[in-house]
Amino acid sequence: MKIFLDTAHVEEIRTGCSWGIVDGVTTNPSHVAATGRPFREVVEEICDICPGPVSAEVISTEAEGMIEQAREVSSWAPNIVVKIPVIKEGIKALPVLSAEGIKTNATVCFSANQALLAAKAGATYISPFVGRLDAIGHDGMQLAEEIVQIYSQYDFDTEIIVAAARHPLHVLQAALIGAHITTMRFDILEQMFDHPLTDAGVEQFLADWNAAGLSL
Repeated sequence: MKIFLDTAHVEEIRTGCSWGIVDGVTTNPSHVAATGRPFREVVEEICDICPGPVSAEVISTEAEGMIEQAREVSSWAPNIVVKIPVIKEGIKALPVLSAEGIKTNATVCFSANQALLAAKAGATYISPFVGRLDAIGHDGMQLAEEIVQIYSQYDFDTEIIVAAARHPLHVLQAALIGAHITTMRFDILEQMFDHPLTDAGVEQFLADWNAAGLSL
């Protein structure tokens, strides 16, 4: 399973990529706005840091506007993926962009029906927002599992990005159901390293080594 960082903070991305385990980045208008920097400047810097797919979102809600903005944004770097919302106008825009070879991420997905439509429309990726569903009392991972099942039955090429992951358990569950990708905040990626028994084991090994007066 691929790991994406869901952020627009370039230092987090730089650190994650230095570990050799980050395969891509997803951003959204809120993430970029939080940086206080121009949209294009941020996206281009992220693309320079991360060689994998970098998702950047359009802001139009009309198909023609989405298509025009997608053409512009995708021209900034070869690894840009354009995020398109799974509203009617977004679904309408997806086949046009697919035919032009522009990679797309169908975003803010909250139902398997939306995911089915996005795949049929030629989306490169689909992003079910599992954490947001959990927050309103639904089972977000059930949605992700339904999409995995549907896509596997019909051999859709669209890759599944489990998005809005809220904790490492979401990442584990995504891997167990066979989702292609999970995108997460930087702090969640950091938490995946941690286990108290690992820390205790390393501490004990070093203590025994030092007590024995060993050297390399």
